[in-house]
Amino acid sequence: MEKILIVEDEKKIARIVELQLKYAGYETDLAQDGAEAIDKCLKNSYDLILMDIMMPKVDGLTACKEIKRHDPNNKIIMLTAKDDIQDVITGLDNGADDYVTKPFIFDELLARIRANIRKTASIVAPSSEEMLHFEDLFINTSTYEVSRENDQIDLSKTEFDLLKHLVINKGIVLTREQILNKVWGYDYYGSLNIVDVYIKYLRDKIDRNYERKIIQTVRGRGYVVK
Repeated sequence: MEKILIVEDEKKIARIVELQLKYAGYETDLAQDGAEAIDKCLKNSYDLILMDIMMPKVDGLTACKEIKRHDPNNKIIMLTAKDDIQDVITGLDNGADDYVTKPFIFDELLARIRANIRKTASIVAPSSEEMLHFEDLFINTSTYEVSRENDQIDLSKTEFDLLKHLVINKGIVLTREQILNKVWGYDYYGSLNIVDVYIKYLRDKIDRNYERKIIQTVRGRGYVVK
């Protein structure tokens, strides 16, 4: 039975979600703030974590980042009352795998939970380091290290996944829809604009300080590494 940690300071909401998840066949655990969530994740193993953002002591974004730092394989869905794209980006950059805006329909939340747990089950740990490269850009998919001209480049998880997808498909123009489905998943219901936002983030880190620009826009079609 899959086990889900519910991190929510409003006891009434936490109880409702807990009962619904138990009815759906999941085992549950509760944490009332980010500090308690971090402590529980260090001591226990969970198939998925539902994380509220606005909480006392340690907020959800900070807790998410800390939990992912200890174990990047933890799956975290943010529960947020905010639907501004910048708030969503902040959550994803802090390591969140998905988000659901409150108030939510429980069937949608359940679908997101199932989809993210499936992703976890499909991950196979590499037996050896796997290197991708394009010209002077190198990507280590085992250690998540990226370098260009021997300069180490720090990327968020989403930036890394996006760059990896572009390099794997080097020379192929990818539409925003194709990128969104691969990097954010078919269950992502946000705006296509998030692809453009992250392309800009990548260019700032991968291309800005180098003469050769490798991430290119094909007007009216999408993006390509070439």
